[in-house]
Amino acid sequence: MISLLYLTPILANCNFDKSPTIPIVLFELFIFAGVAAAFIILRKVTDKLPLRFLIMSAGVMMFELFTAPMWHNFRMGQWAYVYHDVSWILTIGWAELILGVVLLVDKLLPDWKEWKKFVIYLIILTLAVIVLETIVVNIGLRSYAPEVIEATSGIWVAGVPLEILYYVPVFMALVIAFYKYWSFVIDDIPLIPVKRRKWVRSFFLAFMGIFLFEVMIEPMVSNENFPKWSYIFHDISFIQTGMWILIVGFAAAVVGKFFINYPTPQRFAIAVIITTAIAWPIESWLMQNNYRVYNHSTVETWLGYKTPILNTPVELAFAIPIYMALIIVFIRYWETVIDNRL
Repeated sequence: MISLLYLTPILANCNFDKSPTIPIVLFELFIFAGVAAAFIILRKVTDKLPLRFLIMSAGVMMFELFTAPMWHNFRMGQWAYVYHDVSWILTIGWAELILGVVLLVDKLLPDWKEWKKFVIYLIILTLAVIVLETIVVNIGLRSYAPEVIEATSGIWVAGVPLEILYYVPVFMALVIAFYKYWSFVIDDIPLIPVKRRKWVRSFFLAFMGIFLFEVMIEPMVSNENFPKWSYIFHDISFIQTGMWILIVGFAAAVVGKFFINYPTPQRFAIAVIITTAIAWPIESWLMQNNYRVYNHSTVETWLGYKTPILNTPVELAFAIPIYMALIIVFIRYWETVIDNRL
């Protein structure tokens, strides 16, 4: 199946309906107006707003690129797309919504602990996103991949699956952690240096981030042929999850040993490079030996190019570092919060 799809012309995976409808154009105008209004309001709440918006947008875009096979965004106009059906308009809309909630909650509840504010972020944003998701589905902008529909419980409300109550908090938790971690750098917050890493805690945080993310992206790829006793939820094997945890842990140990005095952006980049360099060939081997089988909707988004040496779809060269970046920042954010008692 994959080999046949690779014969498809490079832009064939972009052949979907891009012709905008009036309701969708109005929704896009609503997003632009909301972003403009948010910039006016949030400038009174914080400084360095463009940089904060850029970081939040980067987190949202990374997540959307990684999970692109799971949902379709159609009829937004030729100008609206950056890759396949991933839309920059939706990206800036989600980014400004999330950033607005985070900044306003931080402003209104300055004395609250980070974990308490994080819960408030998730509650507000989950409710808001459910409403917005219902709108985009019913105006014909958003639909779901067959694998996502198959993976749901079958309970739908106004065209939206019940599983949105899981998808949205996981999405928000990863993206907010991404922004909040880099906000420590933006605000130059003095943090307590940790001389000795608490590995049990780090592995637990890694497991939480990886497992929750893997459950969410389950429709994209199947984990097959692992020992039956290793499956902990559906087709998620603790062997595969454990490998990713060990890779992240190894990178943390290397960075902590040799690069601890480097600036945060450099340490982050080194960690992503190390984890990608290890995980990529492992993923290649798992694919070639039918342990990791990417589903049809995922394969359809591939352009058809393969990387030399590892012979994997070129998309994996981007997907793996995106995955690792989101997980690493999630872990580091919560480690920083706990260690500094924020």
